[in-house]
Amino acid sequence: MTALTHPPDSLVLLVLALAIEAALGYPDRLYRLAGHPVTWIGGLIAALDRGLNREGESPRRRRAAGVLALLLVLAATGLAALALSLACGALGGAGLVLCALLAASLPAQRSLHDHVARVAADLRRDGLAGGRRAVAMIVGRNPETLDEAALCRAAIESLSENFSDGIVAPAVWLGAGGLPGGALYKAINTADSMIGHRTPRHEAFGWAAARLDDLVNLPASRLTAGLIVAAAALTRGASARGALAAVRRDAGRHRSPNAGWPEAAMAGALGLRLAGPRVYGATRVEDAWMGSGRAEATADDIARALVLYRRACLLLWGLAAGLAGIAALV
Repeated sequence: MTALTHPPDSLVLLVLALAIEAALGYPDRLYRLAGHPVTWIGGLIAALDRGLNREGESPRRRRAAGVLALLLVLAATGLAALALSLACGALGGAGLVLCALLAASLPAQRSLHDHVARVAADLRRDGLAGGRRAVAMIVGRNPETLDEAALCRAAIESLSENFSDGIVAPAVWLGAGGLPGGALYKAINTADSMIGHRTPRHEAFGWAAARLDDLVNLPASRLTAGLIVAAAALTRGASARGALAAVRRDAGRHRSPNAGWPEAAMAGALGLRLAGPRVYGATRVEDAWMGSGRAEATADDIARALVLYRRACLLLWGLAAGLAGIAALV
C-alpha cells in the first residue's frame, strides 16, 4: 500500500484540499476547458439513465436496473480515483500536492459561499426579481412562488444543507478514504441529485441512489450541526444554545433524515424558522418548521448565515488539521 493511501496521509490530503479550494475555488477557465468531475460523473449517469431506465418495464425491473447503474457508476469512479491516487503516491511529496489539487475539486466551499452571497446582493440591488433569479441557481423550488422572506429562507436553507452534503460530507469521506473515498461519495451524491427523485421516471430507477445517499450523509449531517453550533458559540449575535435546542427538537421532524440537522442548527443559531411548507415546480411539499424564531428572514439574515458558515468552515479545517496531527503522532 502506498503512503498516500495510508489514513494519516488521507487526513493531510484533506487539510490541503480544503485550503486550496477555499483559496482558489474551481477555476472558471478550467471548467470551460475540461468540465468538472461532477459533470463527468453526471454524463455517465445520464447515459445509463437513457440506456437502462425503460419506461415499459415493471417497477421491480427498473429498480434492479437502477442498482446496476449505480454499481457501474461507483466502479468507474472508484477505479479511476484509485488509479490517480496510486499514481500520485508514486511521486512522493509532489504527488501529494497533485492529489490535493485533484481532491480540491470535491468540496465546494467557495462556490457555495459566492452563490448564496449573490442572492443577498442581487436582492438588495435589483429587488425581488433579482433575488429570484439568483436563488433559482441554488434551489429546486419555483422562485416565482417566493416572496422576499421565503426567498431569503430558501437561500439560508440551501447554504445549510449544501454545507453538509457539498462540503462536510466530501471532507468526511476524503479523510476516511483518500481520493477514492471522496470521489465515491461525490458519485453517490450526484446520482441522488440526478435520479433520486420520487417522480414517475425515477422513483424505482433512482431508489438505490437515494437510499445510499441518505446513508453516506448520516455522519456528515450530524457533524455539520455540531460545527454550526460551535460557530454560533464564537459569533456575536448568534445563539449556540438556540441552535442546539432546535436540533434536539426539530431535526428528526424533517422529511429528510439528514437535511433537518444543519437546517435546524442554522435556524436556532439565527433565531429563525426554516424549511416548512414550500413549492417545488407545481408541487406543494408539506414539511415541519425548523427552529421557533421568526419566519420573516431578510438579506441581512443571509449575511449573518454566511458569517456562521465561514466560521464553521474554519472549524472543519481546524478539526481536520487536528486529526492529521494526532494521526501523525500515533
